[in-house]
Amino acid sequence: MSIFWETPWSLFRHLDSYYKFTLDAAANPQNAKCASFYTEADNGLTKPWYGRVFQNPPYGRKVGEWLKKAIDEIQHPHCERVVGLIPASTDTKWFHEYVLDCENASHVFLKGRIWFIDAEGNVRKESNVCSAIVEWSRFQHILPTIPIKPSAEYNKETLSCLSH
Repeated sequence: MSIFWETPWSLFRHLDSYYKFTLDAAANPQNAKCASFYTEADNGLTKPWYGRVFQNPPYGRKVGEWLKKAIDEIQHPHCERVVGLIPASTDTKWFHEYVLDCENASHVFLKGRIWFIDAEGNVRKESNVCSAIVEWSRFQHILPTIPIKPSAEYNKETLSCLSH
């Protein structure tokens, strides 16, 4: 099973309307959500992040490394904030350390499951994980003020966008 799942455009656009993202830290040319992005070959874990960063990290054993990177980057003036769409793995050490116990993080759990898009552009309805949106920033957090719809609403919009 792939660890790379494209963020549905409907969810990204909703978040982007508040954050105005400048960098997609974990993407490829086919699924990048920002004009500036890092690919797997670039290895975003080794590059500086700048501005307002979006990340949907590869879902796998290295998720914690991506969250730690977000926390490290917001300590620098070149990175204002990072927003991640991550697995809501509340049973993991990394979720507690980098989300729940992190003073610079705020989060919301998505109701239901996101239908991600696979590498071939197909909607994958069988996502086996719930998702959370996390914002890391040294500044006042925007996330608590954003109305987040249930996943089913983004899923309907995703199907609608793909059918045109």
